Amino acid sequence: MSRDKQITEIPAEKLELYDRLIRERPHIERKGVGLPYTSVNGHMFSFLSASGILALRLPAEEREAFMARHGTKLFVAHGATLKEYVEVPEKLLANFIELLPYLDQSYEYAQGLKPKPQRKAGSKGKKRAR
Repeated sequence: MSRDKQITEIPAEKLELYDRLIRERPHIERKGVGLPYTSVNGHMFSFLSASGILALRLPAEEREAFMARHGTKLFVAHGATLKEYVEVPEKLLANFIELLPYLDQSYEYAQGLKPKPQRKAGSKGKKRAR
């Protein structure tokens, strides 16, 4: 069993579907262990929740069309609605051929956002001396 599957509570079949989707796009790197996600330029654009629900970040027009077409809603995490993320229906998660164009849209959208500044290695949580 892989290290990722040992540490996470995500149902194994959902994790495998997410991993398979990401493997189809070699330029996209899966990150995270307990909660897998993808990001570009410091912006997350997909993630798999602890219960195995896939969330994709989409621009407004595509987001509305996605929700209408697939009868879904914005993703809610810990009581907060993530305004740019749609909840991917389970049936669509299992159909990676149909899901791939949405992953591509999500990647392109995040790539078009202003890059977040990079943190210096080892600077996390450290204060500078004055």
